[in-house]
Amino acid sequence: MKPVLVMAFAELRVGLRNRWVAVAVGLLGTLALILASVGSAPVGTLGVDRLALTVVSLSSLSVYLLPLIALLLAYDTIVGELDRGTLHLVLTYPLSRSQLIAGKFLGHLLVLVLATVSGYGLAGGVVGWLAGADADGIAAFLRLIGSSILLGAAFLALGYLVSALSHESGTAAGLAVAVWLLFVLVYDLGLLGALVAAGEGEGIRTVFPFLLLANPADSYRLLNLTGLQGVEMLAGMGGIAKNLQFSAAVPLLVLAAWILGPLTLAGWCFSRREL
Repeated sequence: MKPVLVMAFAELRVGLRNRWVAVAVGLLGTLALILASVGSAPVGTLGVDRLALTVVSLSSLSVYLLPLIALLLAYDTIVGELDRGTLHLVLTYPLSRSQLIAGKFLGHLLVLVLATVSGYGLAGGVVGWLAGADADGIAAFLRLIGSSILLGAAFLALGYLVSALSHESGTAAGLAVAVWLLFVLVYDLGLLGALVAAGEGEGIRTVFPFLLLANPADSYRLLNLTGLQGVEMLAGMGGIAKNLQFSAAVPLLVLAAWILGPLTLAGWCFSRREL
């Protein structure tokens, strides 16, 4: 366990010194504050807690920005060090390949945790201080922060898999962008096309929530935008929420699977790779 923690904190120090990471953290916090500040207009009309409205706004931000940050952190973790010639040096230490993967993943996850908690926590604190919040709003916001970390971790794991499968950093970068486009944009466009083609058939309504679960980004949306009436109404998810045939724990388990599955596969590919 000690080698994993040493590698994790080394990766965290590198991440905190990285200017790109600092820019990403600043961007996340700034956008969160802007969305929290300007998103209060409908509250007086709808009678919805302002913190619940902030959850809807930040969920939309997270589903685009956090996967991109995570993939950019992770895509050259293995192949980049191999290209730079530092991977062989690292592996001369009493450290197995699986411990290397685990330590680097934990370090990158800590960077994401710091970015998410500081950026979203500041936005939530400002909203709560200015407008107050009820228990449901606070619960929704805490769920947002926790699930945002899980979403970032899922795309970190996908980035590690891309890095383990690639033989050049340029290829890994292209694959990382392709993964982001697939899960964040293309998948939902495909589902929208299927819904339009199927019309109002009962079958598509039954299958649609399960198709959403197949995508970590959509599982994140389901987890945050359903379950609380005010949030569902603001997010336009009331219709989907009524057709869900599973509990709120299922999207959470799906996100956990999207972390463990790709990360385990990345470790297996790395262990079989000839350096």
